[in-house]
Amino acid sequence: MTDALGFRLKLGVVTPSVNTIVQPEYDDMRPHGVTNHIGRIHIPDRVTTTDDDFEHLVRDIDRGVDDAVERVLTCRPDCVVLGVSIESVYGDPKAGEAIQQRLRDKFGDDLRLVHAGEAIPTALRAVGVDDGPIALLTPYQPVSEAHLKTFVEACGYQLHDAIHLRAPSAVGIAHITRDTVERGFADLAATRPRAIVQFGANMCAGRIAAEAEQRLGLPVIAVNTATYWHALRSNGITDRVEGYGQLLERH
Repeated sequence: MTDALGFRLKLGVVTPSVNTIVQPEYDDMRPHGVTNHIGRIHIPDRVTTTDDDFEHLVRDIDRGVDDAVERVLTCRPDCVVLGVSIESVYGDPKAGEAIQQRLRDKFGDDLRLVHAGEAIPTALRAVGVDDGPIALLTPYQPVSEAHLKTFVEACGYQLHDAIHLRAPSAVGIAHITRDTVERGFADLAATRPRAIVQFGANMCAGRIAAEAEQRLGLPVIAVNTATYWHALRSNGITDRVEGYGQLLERH
């Protein structure tokens, strides 16, 4: 039997309980016949004004991933999408692969995990950026930069510049304004990297990034767009979706 609504693809999505952006952005990008099914990673709305706070937030997320995946697997999704970006690169540029192996050890070898650590370099290469300097826009504290730099370099790029918006809490990431995101993209573009990548799955940036790459004349990759695009394409869904930039419109 085939699912009545998700007859082409069922995606299980795990994202922190504080995240209010992943679910609506993923649903906005959803082609006909594809359905998204959310499992929440329970974490507190931790204050993140210091580097130590941010480290605690990452650990909170990691502790909750397995339980959220176990819950979402009960709907028998075709694959699981990790709707949180920093978790897949923090402490190790291949952290996403380690999480996938951990989940396979627990839930079976056929579990397929799509995560930002895999999606972002795939997306960059899809838009023709195979190497060179890239810039990052994040909602994080500066402590994240060393981890992101290691990830960027492991993918074959150089970290050209980074702006960290220092959101005051996990929920507060979703309160970052359009003007702030637009200004961050513009400031980074002025230094002329080959591309800009936005991290932070709870920061509303998908459509803003699409507009920015038209205005600024270089690829601007929002993490939710990259991760959802990769989930679709790696499962054979090739529909073009407008409004989220060249990744979903042309690749």
